[in-house]
Amino acid sequence: MHPSLARCAAGALLAGTALVSAAQMPPAAPPLSAADSDPVRLGWMQGAPVPPDKQVTFQNAGRFPQIRWALQHMRELVPSRNVWRGSGAAFELPRGERDWSAFRFAGVDGQPMDIDAYAAGTYTDALLVLHRGRVVLERYWSGMTPNTPHSVFSVTKSITGVLASQLVAEGKLDPDARVTQYIPELAGTAWDDATVQQTLDMTAGVHFREDYADPTSEVIQYAMASGLVPLPPSWNGPRDTISFLRTLKKEGEHGAGFSYKTVHSEVVGWLVLKVTGKPFSQNLSERIWSRMGAENDAGINIDRLGFESMGSGFNATARDLARFGEMLRNEGRVGGLFSREQLVPKAAVDMIRAGGDREKFKAGNQAARPGYSYRNQWWVLHNADGAYEASGIHGQYIHVNPAAEVVIVRLGSSPVAANGPAHPLHMRAFQAIADAVR
Repeated sequence: MHPSLARCAAGALLAGTALVSAAQMPPAAPPLSAADSDPVRLGWMQGAPVPPDKQVTFQNAGRFPQIRWALQHMRELVPSRNVWRGSGAAFELPRGERDWSAFRFAGVDGQPMDIDAYAAGTYTDALLVLHRGRVVLERYWSGMTPNTPHSVFSVTKSITGVLASQLVAEGKLDPDARVTQYIPELAGTAWDDATVQQTLDMTAGVHFREDYADPTSEVIQYAMASGLVPLPPSWNGPRDTISFLRTLKKEGEHGAGFSYKTVHSEVVGWLVLKVTGKPFSQNLSERIWSRMGAENDAGINIDRLGFESMGSGFNATARDLARFGEMLRNEGRVGGLFSREQLVPKAAVDMIRAGGDREKFKAGNQAARPGYSYRNQWWVLHNADGAYEASGIHGQYIHVNPAAEVVIVRLGSSPVAANGPAHPLHMRAFQAIADAVR
């Protein structure tokens, strides 16, 4: 592919990729503030017909500030498949709102920051906090509502990881087996002699560069093959996710160190499909979403052949994401005090919470996450509260703090994709919130 065409594709890449650790070129000029880039204020996609200068399309959805509208409407921009909430009644989240007017934490440069300043400074779209299952804080910005599905990018990886962990706990997926025992189509690829656990923990060696600035990097090719960005006229490479995965070769030694690469998550999702015979959307609905009392259907993006984007394509409301996090905080159980159903085996939650190898994690160049590890597609903080989290670009989080009995869902649409620069601020905010309610 010609470099100029690849650069065009890179410009649109953010509309669908979920690559937390990838670099992003900084904006040429300071971006609009959260208030000035509010999609309602800017009038994106309003009117009939929509004026040409207010249209958000597949071609421009990855640009800022259009992306602030796009992340709440991703299913209108790319093909997707439904994740059914089931026919039962929603599990009502008990309310216990607190007065947050006096709340402050050490924000930028250590200066005191309240909830509104934090939201504005980080382009927050939704912030929902559960304490012992009760809603103690729920706020929305930029036109988002409790029933608005938001793209969560790499939070998808962690949801896929829960499905895989279920199968491991049930004895249906052997973590020590080679990936090709379940997916023979990957023979001769990077995963030919990699184990399931190495793939889950992203320590399997694969030549895959996640570099937005390099128009020849594999992440650009992945985005085009998976249908995340338009194909340039000269493209003669793979046109679906599976075909692309089969082109990737081994690099380095499996198990030597952590390296964050979205293609591992696609393989994990493929493993779940192979073992169960059902796609992610059906597995998640049947195993969790339809049984946890979700209020709304969710959605998962698909490629040109219907293969679901299990590393980046999930869309859901803040409340339902909070229900998912609360289920994990309760060791896989949902329901009332005297009647609870075990949706995810406790052993599956335990293996996630235990974390991975912290020494191997250091190889991943995750400067914003000192002391972390990565286990079964989840980030594990190894802090005093035993916190762990799902994280996606542009500031998407499901943060579970077991010691404080807190779950925090934060959704955003920041002008910079990579979470690294803002991650320490989010962690200070989350810890301060947990400390305030414990």
